[in-house]
Amino acid sequence: MPGTILTLLTLLCILPIQAAPTGRAFVTNERSNSLSVLDTDTLELIQTLPIGKRPRGIGLAPDGSELYIALSEENRIVVLDPDTLQVLRSFPAGSDPEAFAVHPNGHIYISNEDDARATVYDPRDGRQVADIPVGLEPEGVFISPDGKRVVVTSESTNMLHVIRVPEHDIIKNVLVGARPRAGTFNRAGTVLYASSEVAGEISRIDAVSFRILRSTRLDEDRAKPKDVLLDKQEQRLYVAGGRANAVFVLDPESLELRKRIPVGKRTWGLAMSADGSRLFTTDGVSGTVSVIDTTTDSVIKTIAVGKFPWGIVIDD
Repeated sequence: MPGTILTLLTLLCILPIQAAPTGRAFVTNERSNSLSVLDTDTLELIQTLPIGKRPRGIGLAPDGSELYIALSEENRIVVLDPDTLQVLRSFPAGSDPEAFAVHPNGHIYISNEDDARATVYDPRDGRQVADIPVGLEPEGVFISPDGKRVVVTSESTNMLHVIRVPEHDIIKNVLVGARPRAGTFNRAGTVLYASSEVAGEISRIDAVSFRILRSTRLDEDRAKPKDVLLDKQEQRLYVAGGRANAVFVLDPESLELRKRIPVGKRTWGLAMSADGSRLFTTDGVSGTVSVIDTTTDSVIKTIAVGKFPWGIVIDD
């Protein structure tokens, strides 16, 4: 028995402690240089605070203990406590860090738009782990569920660059429609989806062979898709339609349009609540966040935030 207790205590010391969710959504406002904090239960604005010049990409540590924000015009990442909202530290993150994704191992994979590079940092000490040349104007970053692949989109090269982890070499370049912006994997990691802004396209891609299985053009001239994500049951693919001022709901297999949900002007970012019941959008020109009930796929609340909201992450 003493040996068993000792083993359990040892395991508790080794296992990471998950921070309690704050029940908040965090929104970067790129033109007011601020961060808006929302209550995901009441859907009310808690506060908006100054954060630095042109905040865009945003993400949480795997254990929820830290909030990361990319300050594009300051070339750094700022680290906040998501509970107290106090700045813990910051570190240089290459030229024009824009979008990024947080790996399950805690490292941050960043697109450095000005340098045509993707960089990898350990946010605990600000150490650069890797520097990977990619195509021109890298933008979106997304990671496979098993963490073995990181995909970076390059807008001017019209490619998805598939990076192997931990080797940090490019194993595949996938040519897609003009100006790819963002993407996501399915839960099994067998399929990925990517948006192409200028082409107005969504592509469904085999995540093993990286062959394009299907591409569809959103049948609306103003549609400039950016963020894409799957619902929790993987029965619907949500697409932020940009200047179409709508979220498009597609069938994940056929990519056929199921519904168009009107939201604020120039919707860019998407985030879903942990239980999948609500979808949040950042509406840049409107300066709002729209909240969609995913049982009806209709807007239930519009929340005023800062100027040109861009990124959003939910901690619930």
